[in-house]
Amino acid sequence: MCSRESAERAVAAVWRIESAKIVATLTRMTGDFAFAEDLAQDALAEALEKWPDAGIPSNPAAWLTTVAKRRAIDGWRRRERYDERLAVIAHDLEWEQQEQSAQGVPWDPDAIDDDVLRLIFVACHPVLSREARVALTLRVVGGLSSEEIARAFLVPVATVQQRIVRAKKTLGAANVPFEVPPREEYAERLGAILGVLYLIFNEGHAASAGDDWMRPDLAREAVRLARVLAEITPREPEVHGLVALMELTAARFPARVDQNGDPILLADQDRRRWDRGAIARGRAALARTDALGRGRGPYALQAAIAECHAVAASVDETDWERIVLLYEALGRIAPSPVVELNRAAAVAMATGPANALRIIDRLSEEGALRGYHLLPATRAELLLRLGRTEEARSEFAVAARLAGNDRERALLEAKARG
Repeated sequence: MCSRESAERAVAAVWRIESAKIVATLTRMTGDFAFAEDLAQDALAEALEKWPDAGIPSNPAAWLTTVAKRRAIDGWRRRERYDERLAVIAHDLEWEQQEQSAQGVPWDPDAIDDDVLRLIFVACHPVLSREARVALTLRVVGGLSSEEIARAFLVPVATVQQRIVRAKKTLGAANVPFEVPPREEYAERLGAILGVLYLIFNEGHAASAGDDWMRPDLAREAVRLARVLAEITPREPEVHGLVALMELTAARFPARVDQNGDPILLADQDRRRWDRGAIARGRAALARTDALGRGRGPYALQAAIAECHAVAASVDETDWERIVLLYEALGRIAPSPVVELNRAAAVAMATGPANALRIIDRLSEEGALRGYHLLPATRAELLLRLGRTEEARSEFAVAARLAGNDRERALLEAKARG
């Protein structure tokens, strides 16, 4: 017996940790992703009803899975679908319960990692919009509630719920199979998954809007999901590259804000506060990428840049020339105006602000980053270093007007005032 509050905490914890396995197992069993997620939610509701009186089971995840399977069987019986397939499933369920009693290890013995991988591919299927992929991934793979997702991306809860419902219907209408795609489609589909995780992490690293400059919980969730993906795709170098990038970037989180939540830029951070464990994990993940012998992709190259920062004792002692070379390589295999903007910042440190300003001015003329606040913000920093103070203040003011995040806007406004 336990209190309802304890039961609620236990349900929330097991769902966050085991939701992907539970939904993946049920999807494999039922062949219907949306139905599987509904079954899992019904099982959670039953847990909240029964655990306060019966106590929290020794393996809550297995309990939830078993309850959900029973609900599926009961539903099929009511719809007169108790056929040979159902009989086999019922037999398997009975066997699992016997094993649980005999061994005290109440978890599904099937190859669950493969199921989780299939679930990730389903949640990030290209038939869904980017917003739907993010919401569904965080919901069924990450175990976040609709309220948590809404809070993270500053949208109404109803919007998140609508995206999830629509995503399930879209997957059903498209008859998306619960499977890893054919090998010839693998790289493209895996790239979409990595893109979703990268987007989630970036929103946690530097929130696009709102009162908080960072959302560490959201970033940590992306790291956790990337680690899961790395475990089940150990031969994919870019998965390890993304893990490395996230770990090495997240290592700086403890030093990125002050006690009031205001931003602390890289040059002003106390590097003693950086997470050495995260740095070690990131470097190990990057080494795994290189050990596969297939070269570094975009995520691994960005991780190598983050590694340069992580191992440097200070900004001045950073290997800026190497960072410039890494950005040049990144620009060749994944060209984008943002990569070029970041290269300019590195060039400023390696060879001086005048060279970097020429890159920035070219980007401004091209117009691809029009409306992106970091372009005028970077230009302002370069102008400041060149002694062109009034021009710099004007650029900081432009950047402040374009910034969506309240904390970042306040920082830029302060710089504009000089």
